[in-house]
Amino acid sequence: MSFSANVEKLQPSATMAVSTLAKRLRAEGRDVIDLSAGEPDFDTPEWIAQAAVDGIRAGKTRYTPPAGVPELRKAIAKGLSVRAGRDLSWEGVVVSNGAKHSLFNACFTFFGPGDEVLVAAPYWTTYPEIVRLARAEPVFVQGSEEREFRLTAGDLEAVTTERTRGLIYSSPSNPTGSVYSAEELRAVVEWARDRNVRLLADEIYREIYFEGSGEAPGLLELPPESLGPFVLIGGASKSFAMTGWRIGYSWTPPDEAKKMVALQSHTTSNPATPSQMAALAAYSDPGRTAHDVARMREAFQRRRDLVCRLFDELLPGLAYVVPRGAFYLFVRVDSAFGEGVEGSTAFCSWLLEETGVALVPGAAFGDDRWVRLSYAASDETLEDGIRRVADALKGT
Repeated sequence: MSFSANVEKLQPSATMAVSTLAKRLRAEGRDVIDLSAGEPDFDTPEWIAQAAVDGIRAGKTRYTPPAGVPELRKAIAKGLSVRAGRDLSWEGVVVSNGAKHSLFNACFTFFGPGDEVLVAAPYWTTYPEIVRLARAEPVFVQGSEEREFRLTAGDLEAVTTERTRGLIYSSPSNPTGSVYSAEELRAVVEWARDRNVRLLADEIYREIYFEGSGEAPGLLELPPESLGPFVLIGGASKSFAMTGWRIGYSWTPPDEAKKMVALQSHTTSNPATPSQMAALAAYSDPGRTAHDVARMREAFQRRRDLVCRLFDELLPGLAYVVPRGAFYLFVRVDSAFGEGVEGSTAFCSWLLEETGVALVPGAAFGDDRWVRLSYAASDETLEDGIRRVADALKGT
């Protein structure tokens, strides 16, 4: 069977594949601890969910404008304007079917054949695939392990060519939990500005941050003169525990947003209207959402501290990146490789069979020496899972 050049090299999401396998094994009766999923384990706050129910009962079930209802776009823009300390037009907001969709829109709108897009590594598994779908070429660039993989201008300069058009990065990072300081971020942003490289800034985990004010440094807090062309990506999935609602957004200047709206109008059109009603409630009441976000962030930070302590105690030979945000622990496991277990994929398969613990191989994120553990799980589940891993590795 032949496929079009659009998809012939496309790889399925490794994170979804591991989560699906874990669920299948559990359905077969296996005792599985799934630490692979990239979503909060909390329910959507009841008052946000109720807004969707109320919207359905009020007949909010029809098409909306492709970019979302103006009220939601305005509520998102208001929050962004407060962060930036200046007015950001609501017409620059495009509400999409999750942040992944927003990234897709951005890549298809700004990149194409012959373009190179730098991808900060380790990377979320979808970034290079979206770049390839746009017929552009991903170019991976990795910061030093000592810097928790955060990039410098020198790292970027070393791989830049005349074809470089963009840079995709996340902070807080999936999979490492690493976070750029304001000074580090400004150096990267100004490097991109000076070379007219468009930034795709994935800030979906921005509010799950364990240092400082509770929100990680982002593009909008930088001086406007530091910024060149950029697309800011955010959404409701992680911070508001709304992964299944599929609400993400992008912000660009309105004339650029119009092109992304045109693209979205011919692909998916508007996000689900009831989901928009829920998101409208969340973004329209920042004080109330802040309370719920703080509650979940506190739990994630406690779990972060727990998993780090357990690794220090039970697995002292394995290095890891201390997460400053998000809800992942990125662990280096190549010291545990051996005969029949060569590489992170084989390691995760062996671990799942031996212990019932599901992790995601680092190969999915561009570094085969590592694995990713999600601590979006209860304290008891995390402790049980890590003890199983420690017991299995002691027997090797």
